Amino acid sequence: MLRILLVEDNPADVLMVREALRASAIATDLIVASDGEQALKLLNEGQFKLNFILLDLAMPKFDGFTVLQNYHTQNGPPVVVFTNSSSEPDKKLALALGASDFVRKPVGFQAYIEAVRGIVERWSGATAADL
Repeated sequence: MLRILLVEDNPADVLMVREALRASAIATDLIVASDGEQALKLLNEGQFKLNFILLDLAMPKFDGFTVLQNYHTQNGPPVVVFTNSSSEPDKKLALALGASDFVRKPVGFQAYIEAVRGIVERWSGATAADL
């Protein structure tokens, strides 16, 4: 079973990720942090062995860039920025701050499922046959 930390403040996006994982039949323990402050608290406590982190950029309290600045990615699981931003400067900054990947959230449920499946395949070590 995969353990993923989803850092997302939008309840609709949380639901979409859950549904994408369910529709893909991917067994996961999805831990949700609704803002960057909560995410850093969970990460600093280190109670969870995570396969990877899905991180939105636009959030209250601490945004995704602040999370990346304050989380030491070299000692932890990969961080995949999963955002509505299509800004090249946002992508460059996120990667410079230690993000492993930058994926724009797609429009449409099927595209969302495919994006989540692709992220899981790439960052969990699972193959399509395993999923």
